[in-house]
Amino acid sequence: MITVAIIITSDTRSKGTKRDETVPILSKFLASEGWELVDTCVVPDEYEKIRDKMIYYADQLRVDLILTSGGTGFSKRDITPEATQAVIEKETPGFSEIIRTESFKLTKKAILSRAIAGIRDNTLIINLPGNPQGAIDSLNIIKEAIPHGIDIIKGKGEQHTKEE
Repeated sequence: MITVAIIITSDTRSKGTKRDETVPILSKFLASEGWELVDTCVVPDEYEKIRDKMIYYADQLRVDLILTSGGTGFSKRDITPEATQAVIEKETPGFSEIIRTESFKLTKKAILSRAIAGIRDNTLIINLPGNPQGAIDSLNIIKEAIPHGIDIIKGKGEQHTKEE
């Protein structure tokens, strides 16, 4: 079973001025995949808070997967990719590249995403869009690769270059 933590990065959602709709959608998706949601949090667009939550989930809770939603755009407060870069040991650009490529077919605004993905110890971290539909669309694009990637991270799987 894949264990997952979700971090919503949003000033308005963390203050309660806007209701978060992403966690319920992602929770439903995770349950349908048989993945276990361990914890969720909503934090403001503040570098240290985002970074520290990722470190906590990876190092203390030792979840297999951290999904962030929000803070990947062009505004001055969008710093989720920078916080992610600070905690990962290896970047995994394939996830972000395919999300942008496939999402571009749905909306030309997908090109504005600065999202990244990477590995910290035994945890895969993936930045998703802040828009609930964009987050679930993105997760649907990459969902088949995640379990195998986690197996490889944990030394349980082999990496292959051809489809089997």
